[in-house]
Amino acid sequence: MSPLDAFLHLANFFAPAWSVAALLALFAKLLWRQALQSQPWSQLLFWGGLGGSLGALAALVLLGHDGKMLGYGLMLLGVSLPQWWLTLKR
Repeated sequence: MSPLDAFLHLANFFAPAWSVAALLALFAKLLWRQALQSQPWSQLLFWGGLGGSLGALAALVLLGHDGKMLGYGLMLLGVSLPQWWLTLKR
């Protein structure tokens, strides 16, 4: 595997977590405008993406490969929990 292929492989592994984190941060800022006024969009994106990445890695370790529904559930849990925590902190 070439270095470019390895980079693209890792980028495609983490892309769902960061995409879902970006969408969740965007919709959270639109729906709960007053509650999340003090939280910047980039902070919601960063912590959601990091949590989703950790969830995807945990699924890879626990299940042996990615692409299972339980793995996507762990990724979604990893994306949503940090954003929920940041919403409560305000």
